[in-house]
Amino acid sequence: MNVAELVGKTLANLGVGHAFGVVGSGNFDVTNALIANGVPYTAARHEGGAATMADAYSRTSGQIGVVSVHQGCGLTNAATGIGEAAKSRTPMIVLAAEAAPSAVYSNFAMDQGSFSTSVYAVSERIHSARTAVADTVRAYRRAVNDRRTVVLNLPLNIQGLEAPESPVAAEVVPAEPVRPSRAAVRALAVLIENARRPVFVAGRGGRGAKAEILALARHSGALVATSAVAKGLFNDEEFSLGISGGFSSPLAAELIAGADLIVGFGCALNMWTMRHGRLISEGTKVVQVDLEESALGANRRIDLGVIGDSAQSARDALEYLEAQKMPAREGYRTSAVSQQIAEGANWSQVAYRDLSTDDRIDPRTLTKSLDELLPAERIVSVDSGNFMGYPSQFLAVPDEHGFCFTQAFQAIGLGLYTAIGAALAQPGRLPVLGTGDGGFHMAIAELDTAVRLKLPMVCIVYNDAAYGAEVHHFGDTGTAPNMDSVTFPDTDFAAIGRGFGADGITVRKLEDLDSVASWLGSEPTGPLVIDAKIASDGGAWWLAEAFKGH
Repeated sequence: MNVAELVGKTLANLGVGHAFGVVGSGNFDVTNALIANGVPYTAARHEGGAATMADAYSRTSGQIGVVSVHQGCGLTNAATGIGEAAKSRTPMIVLAAEAAPSAVYSNFAMDQGSFSTSVYAVSERIHSARTAVADTVRAYRRAVNDRRTVVLNLPLNIQGLEAPESPVAAEVVPAEPVRPSRAAVRALAVLIENARRPVFVAGRGGRGAKAEILALARHSGALVATSAVAKGLFNDEEFSLGISGGFSSPLAAELIAGADLIVGFGCALNMWTMRHGRLISEGTKVVQVDLEESALGANRRIDLGVIGDSAQSARDALEYLEAQKMPAREGYRTSAVSQQIAEGANWSQVAYRDLSTDDRIDPRTLTKSLDELLPAERIVSVDSGNFMGYPSQFLAVPDEHGFCFTQAFQAIGLGLYTAIGAALAQPGRLPVLGTGDGGFHMAIAELDTAVRLKLPMVCIVYNDAAYGAEVHHFGDTGTAPNMDSVTFPDTDFAAIGRGFGADGITVRKLEDLDSVASWLGSEPTGPLVIDAKIASDGGAWWLAEAFKGH
């Protein structure tokens, strides 16, 4: 057994869940070792696709996704996907072959360590045959316990060396949840006790704390909401406002802005979630609970920062309140607020003027109809662009594991990759992709991967034949700019989809969606590309919010 094979075997024994990649000479052995030791492998058409597939898989499965790439250009091709995962603190491992230090004139030579850290990933390396197991375990431990995306470099001069006999990897035990200090718990409890209209917002770090956050909310009279990445967490909760921020319904935004205390559990409270601070009214107290001290107050002024696990912090705060004999109270959870939420918190309840024409369909009308057509057991993945609010707001998901939102790098083109990785992580759910024509063009090579995997995936392409965000943003500047650089001839995505071996339909009006119902009833074994020719919305207002942060 050589070192490359040992690394693959070690990762398999540690329990990585799925590997994705593009195989070249430098990562051939390590990839085959993963496969030989029982790790499922998906061959992507591009390293960038493989990286985001692994990211989405990790987010929605709870297991570690692995990316395998060639040295040099294989790693650079994966950069955007690695950056997205790193910014999102996705536990993920990138196995990157690396030119030998002596090969200074190799076409593949580059400073892979610095390159990795430039996109905020952690760089690790296999240093020798003797340390190969320890080096691999260290990378895995950093991914799992530090919640980091780790690039594990495998120098070619080390990979082929004979491995030590019968090496055994140490077990990696997940770290215990960080318990907040007693002083922090007391301070949080005092703020909650003094609040009359509290709102709790759960982010990615709060996804595992649903029961604890809800118990504290019910005791203290708090409404609950999520950031976009935790959509679905509080489904079926009477006092849930859905998503806080740019995707909030008008009523949800009004109620959040009416809070006198906002507590973010594992939530960055950034410009997206707090609408550049406009959801925080004057005099409102703000608390942030996070595992990282550096995250506290990073995006806005806070009155209290609590270092601790979200579930543990909520549990300790409730125990403190009960120990102090604070009775459960109504707070913001009044019957009037309950009725308001029941009648208007969901975007599907908000009236709008249908912009459909004879040959273009309003994207809201399209998405609401698809929400009714598609099975409830689904996993929705969303690309970036002017369209992105429609699937995020109008497509319901069964729970927090039914929504995958790769937006930390704000890159368009990651949606299809995301949908594939999420589909493999949640095989019992219908994968649904919401993407724009620009992003789908960028990613379309991976439609072949979805076809090969026989994924019954619904790809909703919101097609306005443009980079719609730029059209509307620069078109609203009061001048008459030349839009030739961001508008394009119309593309027949249905035909392209059929060319890849998928099914494809064109939708211009509601009746065209009858074909979706027929497809669903056919027990499909491949993707359906819906080329939705959408009417102009005049520029999504949530994108106007986004451009304020540029």
